[in-house]
Amino acid sequence: MLLTGAQIIMECLLEQNVDTVFGYPGGAVLNIYDALYEYRNRIHHIRTAHEQGAAHAADGYARSTGKAGVCIATSGPGATNLVTGIATAYMDSVPVVAITGNVTVDLLGLDSFQEVDITGITMPITKHNFLVKNIEDLADTLRQAFQIAQSGRPGPVLVDIPKDVTAKKYEYHKQEPLPFFPVPHPADADLQHAVEMLKSSRKPFLYLGGGVTASGAAREAVAFAEKLDAPVSASLMAQGAFDAHNSRYMGMLGMHGTKTSAEAIKNCDLFVAVGTRFSDRVLCNAGLFARNCPILQIDIDAAEFNKNIDVDLRLEGDARQVISILLPQLPQQSHPQWMEQIHSWKKQYPLTQTAKAGVLPKDLLETLDRLTDSNAILTTEVGQHQMWTAQFYQFRRPRQFLTSGGLGTMGYGLGAAIGAQAANPEKYVINVAGDGGLHMNCNELSTLANYHLPVVELLFNNSVLGMVRQWQKLFYGSRFSQTTLDTNTDFCKLAEAFGVKAYRIRAKEEIEPVLQKALALREPVLVDCWVDKDVNVLPMVPSGSSVEDPMLKM
Repeated sequence: MLLTGAQIIMECLLEQNVDTVFGYPGGAVLNIYDALYEYRNRIHHIRTAHEQGAAHAADGYARSTGKAGVCIATSGPGATNLVTGIATAYMDSVPVVAITGNVTVDLLGLDSFQEVDITGITMPITKHNFLVKNIEDLADTLRQAFQIAQSGRPGPVLVDIPKDVTAKKYEYHKQEPLPFFPVPHPADADLQHAVEMLKSSRKPFLYLGGGVTASGAAREAVAFAEKLDAPVSASLMAQGAFDAHNSRYMGMLGMHGTKTSAEAIKNCDLFVAVGTRFSDRVLCNAGLFARNCPILQIDIDAAEFNKNIDVDLRLEGDARQVISILLPQLPQQSHPQWMEQIHSWKKQYPLTQTAKAGVLPKDLLETLDRLTDSNAILTTEVGQHQMWTAQFYQFRRPRQFLTSGGLGTMGYGLGAAIGAQAANPEKYVINVAGDGGLHMNCNELSTLANYHLPVVELLFNNSVLGMVRQWQKLFYGSRFSQTTLDTNTDFCKLAEAFGVKAYRIRAKEEIEPVLQKALALREPVLVDCWVDKDVNVLPMVPSGSSVEDPMLKM
């Protein structure tokens, strides 16, 4: 059938089972938006308040479903406004397809109005990107974009399409989605070596990263931990990949990991890392990490081997597939003394908080956890509240916790919540935010109201940039330079101005009734929680120190 380029885009999206896209219209994408109007009964479009919000929404959609998220922006500033969201997805290995418009082919490279080399700009932060100058290449390019975004280690792909390409007509023939690229497979000798390492260990430590979620390996990870009889820790990206209610779970490892995990890595005789890239926030000091034991690393991306830390054995492959190969070759292990020691540390070093005023983040999150039966999808901005959420909400399954780990993007959470709620309309979606982050993305409250998305914006309002202030307190002699938010923003009134209901929590006894009310509404709502500015994220490993020796107080 003879279709315009814009119509071909729609048909290709339908080929990929795309039901929702996020974006913002503009001159270079007018043809695409005209086609979206034609296809409005088959493809739902959510117009965010800002293109960055659209990129984060596509990211949240992808993280919560495992499917590729899609965002659309016009040329020039529309495209560049996607950059932070694309970089966020790239750092956390999230499959996003960004479609941007550009000036007509004859105006490319002439500094035309709203022209920018978006493929050049995004080259370092995409798995791949394309500039489509010929309509005959359009359909196949889009199919490749989805294939690349979702194959192997996932990541964002950008497709830049000049306006005249979307207007021209070409013959379209429907196709099935392209198969994903094959993944590497470890050598048999390496697998056998791994089995011997696992069999000889008496105090194994199983560490899970975001690759476990990406590969759908959560069940296999549980079976692996049981077969090894090992305690389990998880990275920030892997929260929910292992049920936090499971007695084997020790909490996070790293800069704000638990003391139990720190003691376990100090005393284990084998460190097994699955689907993790060993970021600096996990290692803290690479030279002091897991000094007393060999490291076995399983990862799909060979570039991550020996990048941040040298390991003793590398198994390149998909986490789910590799674990599935190892499991039948591994006899049942039993380490009762080791597991008893783990449980003893957990009792000895619980996560605690105190405050002089306001409400405790711990109380807020534990109450939320109980009221939602540990089953909500939580997004976050970046800062203290992000770490508190990972510490105190008991995530039970993958794709429950959506946060910016690698890039650390303030302003991420509300956009991600929009995408997650659009993808999961039946579930509770809560964005845990700080007042600094909300100042960056409060415009997206209007998106919640416009589309009646029942997201709960849970605001930890301490009137400071808490995490930066915490570092200033520790390392800069309490010289709080520009981290006290001298604003008079009434967040409840702000929310109401956007058409969002709002409540306030100022004392512990208000937590449960207000949260119950907010959750029961099933409409957009902001809850302004007054938190003491001196509540810190603990444990904490200062920069350059050993992950084995976290601070427990400050």
